[in-house]
Amino acid sequence: MAQQKESTSEQLREELETLANTLEEILHSSGDKPKAELDKIRAKAEGLLKDTRTRLTETRGKIVDQTKEIADKADSYVHEKPWAGVGIGAAVGVVLGVLLTRR
Repeated sequence: MAQQKESTSEQLREELETLANTLEEILHSSGDKPKAELDKIRAKAEGLLKDTRTRLTETRGKIVDQTKEIADKADSYVHEKPWAGVGIGAAVGVVLGVLLTRR
């Protein structure tokens, strides 16, 4: 699962970088190139933007699903071992208290 997360985030990073480079190319060369070539670059940028938005939506859905799964596991754990849950909650409270008083 960790490998899949890295792969997805790497793909997203690459897509966003490609999109940014294409948009930068459009901005820097808008006066130098003929209209047909600019239209071609614009179409490429629009396609990349659409693909990136789709990928971000899919990734958001995966993150929501993973978060729900983790929350369900935490809920089950606390129901099975309530005193461990109380101990973990107290430890988190102490750590947060220490961090907040340092400010």
